Amino acid sequence: MIMRKFMLSAMAVLAVAGATVVLAEELKLEGIKCIVAPRPADATKSAEHKGGKVYFCCGNCAGKFAATPEKFATAGNAQLVATKQFEQKSCPLSGGPLAEGTEVKVAGASVKFCCNNCKGKVESAEEKDQVEMVFGEKAFEKAGFAKVKPKS
Repeated sequence: MIMRKFMLSAMAVLAVAGATVVLAEELKLEGIKCIVAPRPADATKSAEHKGGKVYFCCGNCAGKFAATPEKFATAGNAQLVATKQFEQKSCPLSGGPLAEGTEVKVAGASVKFCCNNCKGKVESAEEKDQVEMVFGEKAFEKAGFAKVKPKS
């Protein structure tokens, strides 16, 4: 009986460790910037955000995020999508279904829209405004961005 419990516990630990290794292998931070400062993100400096992880360049930036996460929420949302931890379900401007041929890059993340009008509004905006239009809290919710389910 004790041996059976030990074996089950060991198998559970191995399953969790295996899933963690797969997730770490899939995550690519090449080209990903810290959400606080415009420097490359470091995989060893991270924090939880909306059920995913956001990455920082250093411990100081991680501390700034921990102190005021709402200040960095939009950048964090963008990074969750850029690192492919979250995927889009609908248009961030209208909430409508996504249309083919409307994909653009915003803050390093691929984003689609319901139509060329919404795409054009974002493309014609300044970069900082684009990020808010697509990844601000209301837009993030409207677009139905959701955590990507792990592959079985």
